[in-house]
Amino acid sequence: MESAAPGAPLAGLRVIEFSLLGPGAVGLHLADLGADVIKVESPQGDYIRQMTWPIIEDSSLLHWHIHRGKRSLTLDLKTEEAKDVFRDLVRDADVVIEAMRPGALAKRGLGFEDLKEINPRIVFCTISGYGMTGPYADLPSHGIAYDTWAGLVKPGYTEDGLPFIPEHPSVGIHAGPLFAAFGVLAGVIRARETGQGCFLEVAQSDASAAMDWLRSETFKAYERPESEVTGNKADNYERRAPGTAGMTTGVRYQIYESSDSHILFMASEQEFWKNFCAGVDRMDLFEKWPGSKFGDHAKDNMELRKILAEIFKTKTTAEWVIWSGEHNTTIAPVNTPETLARDPQFIDRLGFMSYETHGADMIPYPVKFLGEEPVDPTPAPTAGQHNDEVLEEVLGYTALQVASLRQAGALGEGR
Repeated sequence: MESAAPGAPLAGLRVIEFSLLGPGAVGLHLADLGADVIKVESPQGDYIRQMTWPIIEDSSLLHWHIHRGKRSLTLDLKTEEAKDVFRDLVRDADVVIEAMRPGALAKRGLGFEDLKEINPRIVFCTISGYGMTGPYADLPSHGIAYDTWAGLVKPGYTEDGLPFIPEHPSVGIHAGPLFAAFGVLAGVIRARETGQGCFLEVAQSDASAAMDWLRSETFKAYERPESEVTGNKADNYERRAPGTAGMTTGVRYQIYESSDSHILFMASEQEFWKNFCAGVDRMDLFEKWPGSKFGDHAKDNMELRKILAEIFKTKTTAEWVIWSGEHNTTIAPVNTPETLARDPQFIDRLGFMSYETHGADMIPYPVKFLGEEPVDPTPAPTAGQHNDEVLEEVLGYTALQVASLRQAGALGEGR
């Protein structure tokens, strides 16, 4: 049976996914919205199940999260019988995802040019590390590489002067599949209108760069004369370092210690700054430093920074957040990935899907269709868990045909 309930946003969309490791998250985004995603994998299974930590019930959290809501079919694509099964799957599918080095399916005679002869409406998406072109196209790599390449990761150093990978949120390995899912759905919409599919490709490295566009584009803008490209009015048009690097000397937009943790203060608009000063009964601060109407961080005002530092130590983070709502000013908590789970906003909006029903405690898909129940994904499958189901229910094979495939080694079972 299909993994999504009828009426889900992408119910009826069938996706054939041929993936290894993190890029399989393209299918995750589609499955979380109700698409029927059939993961075709080798008889040995995708080794994502044993990649990185933690390992939960003999499978990695990566696997539990990225492959939730999918069905697994094992095919040994070295055999002609397995290739025929793959072609039969594509015949009535909407999408094929090739989430590994580009050309992996073409080498097996199952590339876009081959498959569009079977299904002219097929949308074929290939996602890889560095893409299909460029000097790095054939380089083997892992997810962090796309972020170091894009300039998102600044090396840390040990006390002995050895560089190391610092803690950082991964970008390319997550943003790449998200961009790919957007592209896939655009392709499907057009294919349904025109009857013609398409071949699209996404590089996770490109996605890293695209997500950090503000810094890269600021550096590029600064190559132009200062008479043409300046800072903003509140800084007397003096250029700042790109992105958040230009915020280290900010005062009205800065992190401060609370009595128990930290808060983020963001009163860069004059209205919010005035509301804050009135709320803490310090209108003298507003009168002395009213600032500009917009985008004013009170840059380099160390006198004000020290005063604010003392004010923010008078309440807990939770108290400041409640207070900011009461006084219409801008204060946010500063969580860690660990403390986020205890934040009331997180609990109300997201929470965790339980390991008892989904194999691991996982954050659900963050898109909400109002008035509708969200798709409840099935747990990530074991390799080949749905072999009989897919062959018999999706493709309509008889028990005799399935037995014949097993005998031919097409499913690779028992190897």
